[in-house]
Amino acid sequence: MTSYKVRQANDKVLEVEWPQSHRPSGAELFALAGLPKKGPGQPLAYRDERGLWDLTAPVTADAVSPVTAKDPEGLDLLRHSVAHILAEAVIKVFPEVKVAIGPSIEDGFYYDFDKPEPFTPEDLDKIAAVMSDIVKEGQPFARQDITVDEAIKRFTGLGEVYKVELIEDLAAKGESQVSLYQCGNFIDLCRGPHIPNTSLGGAFKLLSVAGAYWRGDSNRTMLQRIYGTAFFSPKELRVHLDLLEEAKKRDHRRLGRELDLFSLHEDIGGGLVVWHPKGALLRTILEGFERGEHLKRGYQVVMGPQILKAELWKKSGHLDYYRENMYFTEVDEQPYAIKPMNCLSHMFIYKSKIRSFRDLPLRFFELGTVQRQEKSGVLHGLTRVRQFTQDDAHIFCAPAQVPGEIQKVLELVRDMMAAFGFDYEMELSTRPEKSIGSDADWELATGALISALKTMDRPYELNEGDGAFYGPKIDIKLKDALGRRWQCATIQCDFTLPDRFDLSYTDSDNQRKRPVMLHRTVFGSLERFIGVLIEHFAGDFPVWLAPVQGIALTVTQRADEAAAAFQKRLIKLGYRVELDLRNEKLGFKIREAQLAKIPFILVFGDKEVAEGVASVRRRGQELGSMTLEALVDLLGPEAQIPNWD
Repeated sequence: MTSYKVRQANDKVLEVEWPQSHRPSGAELFALAGLPKKGPGQPLAYRDERGLWDLTAPVTADAVSPVTAKDPEGLDLLRHSVAHILAEAVIKVFPEVKVAIGPSIEDGFYYDFDKPEPFTPEDLDKIAAVMSDIVKEGQPFARQDITVDEAIKRFTGLGEVYKVELIEDLAAKGESQVSLYQCGNFIDLCRGPHIPNTSLGGAFKLLSVAGAYWRGDSNRTMLQRIYGTAFFSPKELRVHLDLLEEAKKRDHRRLGRELDLFSLHEDIGGGLVVWHPKGALLRTILEGFERGEHLKRGYQVVMGPQILKAELWKKSGHLDYYRENMYFTEVDEQPYAIKPMNCLSHMFIYKSKIRSFRDLPLRFFELGTVQRQEKSGVLHGLTRVRQFTQDDAHIFCAPAQVPGEIQKVLELVRDMMAAFGFDYEMELSTRPEKSIGSDADWELATGALISALKTMDRPYELNEGDGAFYGPKIDIKLKDALGRRWQCATIQCDFTLPDRFDLSYTDSDNQRKRPVMLHRTVFGSLERFIGVLIEHFAGDFPVWLAPVQGIALTVTQRADEAAAAFQKRLIKLGYRVELDLRNEKLGFKIREAQLAKIPFILVFGDKEVAEGVASVRRRGQELGSMTLEALVDLLGPEAQIPNWD
């Protein structure tokens, strides 16, 4: 008899005795433990201290946990498995197609295919029908471990050149074996694990097709990427598809055009935003709000140049680790780089005079415009552009001040996100494979971030190996009105650049010490944040943020003078109010104002002129007649920029 511990969903541990000499598979062990064979509690795979495993894999650990549909890993397993079902179906419909890769992603999955002719909507319908047949067949996902040489021979015989390249890369890294998964007649290179069989993958939907370069390299083959999503139940799928429809309505690119906020023009260049008057005003309001919050919290506003000598970017490490994202030029026959970040200028401000421990912390803030060389295939409205403005700050402090300063940044993020009604999650990213600095510095920096997170008593996820090349970081991911996550704010702890640029301060013992530099943003890219705001509010901004807070409309020309006077008085009081005196029907004017998502509509006719009032509508709701004073009492609190004492 061998004893195994099975941890159940309620964290109860069940002791199971296995009577046979061979090790049980996960499926056998869970059956002995009495776990359900169907439904939400059905095991899909198992987890031990080494990771996730197929149910058919022998259990080698003393304790295991089932992975079910209720676990986040369960949804990943399902979606990755449905990606394999998609590939099997594509090969059945189009035998000449070559397959590339097909992972699960946050909201679904995709698979890349090499097909000369584009997939059409009709093609997707045919593929989906074949996928449904595969689901009905309940085909098992069968794993096979073979040598690299065998795998290369097998996929070469199948003509699957992309799989061969992936296997050759694994061999170059020292791998001697790879795992394959077979589903029906389709065999794929895959690390696994997978759901037990295809019958669980019925609640899926193919969503779209896009181009994607092989391995993200624009010099390589352009593949076709089929996106899809999958859930464990049709009801969950329907809810998700409804959210996708709502997301289409909120698409910031469409609303940006309809609300006349911004435009993008290929004649100007990809990823370069043209801000229209209302969009520029929205941006100006955000910038003013942010500057005010920073000034109240002890930041000093600074500004740096757009180009700096290339030798400085070499010294900082950017040329070695970030060159592919940078633009270069030449001045007086010397190489210069257009800045992708603002940190170098801020370090030169620090170095402009001798610093004492009494000066620290120093907090430099800049709304700095930067340029980054993004591939055309990843550009997307405001959320992925080539020129953007970062709300960049660099805090220079003594090592002992680091946890407190990080906590202050987290408090600033908390307060500013509350102004927009955002909840958020935090993620700690550790040292990447390509990095600079000593092990000791990285340990100190990572420890400082962890200490601040614990002090704030907020949960966080660990993201191994995804820090900046010069230091670990905390990333803050906003959750919008549709529950989607957006990366915006970040805090990075850097011991390395102060050393490379010889930054110092005189400590209380009169010794020269090295400061720590914290890199941080709150909104991140202003362009990206505005794109998120547009979708979060569906363009219906809070009154304080709306570029146009109200509009005065007339029913008759006899009311023009009264409407104009009312508008003028509101403007003098600081409100953003427009005037519409066009000779159009009132219903038409109101409809246009509502489509423009203007919060307050003020209507003037003969009755309003006689009584010295406006008939007020607030976001479609009729509030009745109001004097200017009554309107200001109502409008004032909503129009006030958020403030914390």
